[in-house]
Amino acid sequence: MTTILTKRAATGTLVGLALGDALGFPTEFNDVRSILAKCGPWREMELCTPAVVSDDTQMTLAVGRGLRAAMDRGVLGPEMAEPVRREFIAWNRSPENNRAPGNTCLRACDLLERTDLPWQHASQIGSKGCGANMRVAPVGLVPGLSDEQRAGAAQLQSALTHGHPTALAASDLTARAVRLLLQGAEPGELVGLLRSYALVNRGQYHERWLGDLWTRSHDATPGQFMARGWDECLAVLDRLDDAVRTASPEEDPCLATGAGWIAEEALATGLLCFLQFPDEPLTALRRAACSSGDSDSIACLTGAFAGAHLGADAWPVEWADRIEYGSELVTLGALWDA
Repeated sequence: MTTILTKRAATGTLVGLALGDALGFPTEFNDVRSILAKCGPWREMELCTPAVVSDDTQMTLAVGRGLRAAMDRGVLGPEMAEPVRREFIAWNRSPENNRAPGNTCLRACDLLERTDLPWQHASQIGSKGCGANMRVAPVGLVPGLSDEQRAGAAQLQSALTHGHPTALAASDLTARAVRLLLQGAEPGELVGLLRSYALVNRGQYHERWLGDLWTRSHDATPGQFMARGWDECLAVLDRLDDAVRTASPEEDPCLATGAGWIAEEALATGLLCFLQFPDEPLTALRRAACSSGDSDSIACLTGAFAGAHLGADAWPVEWADRIEYGSELVTLGALWDA
């Protein structure tokens, strides 16, 4: 098994995420025919110069900074809500927040500035948009966390903006996938490992991390609240399992596992592109970017999975050196690789 240190998986994950984001950002909101007309054959798509990223990378960095600040104070716990909240507010106020951010994130971040109310009042309980998990990769990269800490942190960072149980479960699964690949899990085993994890955690509500969030839903118990989200994720994992075996890599991946605007479909379609080309990371990114759905979020997740699996050397220097926020991404990755 390749060690985390040898392959610099954290750096590979963050750089891959940003590269996918930058490759997919110009093709978002386009159908495949339009993308091919604009970019040529999908296997030859090139990274723009400059390689500008979307809010996906910006918010990934916000989560990463928040986690780092929380852990500078001691063991990671629910108190991470405050530094991550501050990072989200700073992102929301930034003049660089001009990359077509999602309405749920904007609405929730405005409410997070209300310091007189607990963060649960800002959470958009009905939203399971992919903004919940396109930014969660850093939770999978932090070394030394227990399963409870990693799951709690993944769900909490989602809940600050996207409080739907499927958003929480999909964020947990996304961080879990990154962690499994970083630790050396074989790509062919990944869907089964994620399904087993979902089944074990189906009724688990992390009250220590989420507080009374569930009471803002229509569910009778916290277990029922979470089961609703895990069941939707299990259904999309079934679709993914079938697609890995039957879908043609020459076809739009969104046709098999969804357009990625919602969290569970972003996870599944990002994974599909990675699993179709587990040892060809640039091909995987190009397939994800040439898709009819939320192409930047799909491609950023594909890049995160490929980087966690293959490490930093998966990405050509001529691409990695052009990426926006590249210095901060590498610095943050190096901290966790060490």
